[in-house]
Amino acid sequence: MAALAAASPGGDECLEEDEDELEPGLDEAEAEPEVGSGAKAAGGPRGAVLTRRGITLRVLLRDGLLEPGRGVLSIYYLGKKFVGDLGSDGTITWQETGQVFNSPSAWATHCKRLVNPAKKSGCGWASVRYKGQKLDQYKAAWLRKHQPNVPPPEESLASEGEEEELPEDEEEEAAREGRVPLPEPAAPKKPEERSKKQQSKSLTEPAGTDPGTAGKRLEVKPRVPVRYCTLGTRDSARNPQTLVEVTSFSAINKFQPFNVAISSNVLLLLDFHSHLTRSEVVGYLGGRWDTNTQLLTVLRAFPCRTRLGDAEAAGAVEEEICQSLFLRGLSLVGWYHSHPFGPALPSLHDIDAQMDYQLKLQGSGNGFQPCLGLICGPFYHGNPGVESKIAPFWVMPPPEQRPNDYGIPMDVEVTYIQDGFLTNDVVQEMTLLVEFYKGAPDLVKFQELWSQDQTYLDKLKGSLASRTPKDQSFTHILEQIFSLLKLSG
Repeated sequence: MAALAAASPGGDECLEEDEDELEPGLDEAEAEPEVGSGAKAAGGPRGAVLTRRGITLRVLLRDGLLEPGRGVLSIYYLGKKFVGDLGSDGTITWQETGQVFNSPSAWATHCKRLVNPAKKSGCGWASVRYKGQKLDQYKAAWLRKHQPNVPPPEESLASEGEEEELPEDEEEEAAREGRVPLPEPAAPKKPEERSKKQQSKSLTEPAGTDPGTAGKRLEVKPRVPVRYCTLGTRDSARNPQTLVEVTSFSAINKFQPFNVAISSNVLLLLDFHSHLTRSEVVGYLGGRWDTNTQLLTVLRAFPCRTRLGDAEAAGAVEEEICQSLFLRGLSLVGWYHSHPFGPALPSLHDIDAQMDYQLKLQGSGNGFQPCLGLICGPFYHGNPGVESKIAPFWVMPPPEQRPNDYGIPMDVEVTYIQDGFLTNDVVQEMTLLVEFYKGAPDLVKFQELWSQDQTYLDKLKGSLASRTPKDQSFTHILEQIFSLLKLSG
């Protein structure tokens, strides 16, 4: 798992003094006083000297420095925010998954390893904030109140770079960039359990896209990609639509941490979807993750048939896709979107979104599960031929000593599996997509010329050719769909 993140220097270890703190279920009155302190025996008044490790959340709750509540605890790490509930018994419930942790250290270590698997410790009291203030400040306040004659201990050493993370800045940055959290992974849940809608925007509304410009957005202005090494620290003045060249794992002397196999029907459907409109499209990827072989198999594409900004329709489409995943025994394994007239490279916004989605999927369980991003560039004239460039990518967290850098977009090596036939699901989705975009102002006019000697319909057929089953019996089905496209304009 260490291959998932850049190696961090050994000097970033913190003094994990709360690792051995008392379990919340143990009455703090049983804590041993320090030898030679002159304190009263265990069970005496609360002024008895507790070791610093003996001061737990339950002690602070009992003495009124903290109050239980929902969402009062938070962690900010490498640009990510985690929110937890503080129980009256001193336990922490992570809102994302409902997991319960017995100490700040346990929760912080778990969350940080999701973002950076190379992280060895969590620095709990220095990392977890209660209503915006670090917990070690409340511990220090307890010591000043109950042990005024004891010299104040040195503060825990946070990992290098963590002190610079300001939660207010993180929230403002997230709001400014409009990041979109990935919907809950469609693990084997009953469809009715999935009815609760996301409080924020769903994946069906690609972040960074103006909802009011559907049908007007023509991505004709060329965007020149930049190399990752030129980015440096995050800069709010930098255009979030800046494209970034991907990096190979071999270039940084690392192995790809998982293998990927993609069905040709997946590429066929998302390529078809991307060709229909001059606006960006988005969809989900369904498949399976084998922890034994570390193989991610992408078996199905689920196009989102929604217009940007239509939150009500987006929720309904999301619900329908989650039910489809469940009924087919598939898991949510990634997402795709298009850059209609630009290269299939991630933008700065795509990089941040992908990091959020990776965290969302990893947070659904204790084990590692990758989340794959696919970008399709259907009409980019820089492509070598008529075939759309479909680029798989994954984002590696920045080095821990540089937490304010962007994530590193990594090129993912993929094995493509040629399907022997078109499934009814794919044919039905293609038909529904044609119907959905029929008469839309941003619908591609397939009779018009894409190049000097090819129409947009010729371009579409040429791009789908290598992704179409070799069995000629399916040709007439596709021709029927192409005929519908001619009429839809």
